[in-house]
Amino acid sequence: MPHEINTLGLAYIGDAVYELKCREAAYSAGFSTAETLHRETVKKVNANSQAVLSHKLAELLTDEERAVWTRGRNAKVRAIPKNSSEAEYHYATALETVFGWLFLNGGGERIDELFSILQQGEK
Repeated sequence: MPHEINTLGLAYIGDAVYELKCREAAYSAGFSTAETLHRETVKKVNANSQAVLSHKLAELLTDEERAVWTRGRNAKVRAIPKNSSEAEYHYATALETVFGWLFLNGGGERIDELFSILQQGEK
C-alpha cells in the first residue's frame, strides 16, 4: 500500500501520526485538560518547529528512509502557510513524509525511536 500513495499522501498520513505522537507526549508530560494538551501540541505541530526537527531527523535515517525524506522535501506543494517560509514548509513535509511512510510500512517502533530522539531537549 505505501507504494500506491504519492508523496503528499504520505505527508498527509504522517502529519496525523506526528500530531498524535505530540499529543501523547503532552499527556505523558502531565498536561490533562483539552486546553493545555492543545496548547502544548500546537507548539510542536507547525511547519516552523517541524522544519527544525527535520534537519535533525535527516541525520538519523537509514538510506531508504533518507530517500523518502528527500522525496518529501522536494514535493511540489500547492500552498505555503503565511506563517512559514517555503523552505520551512518543504522540510516539515519531509518529516511528515517519513512518519507517514513508516506508519504505512508497520514501523511503529521506528516511529517511537525517532520521535523520542527528536524530543530530547525539546520543551
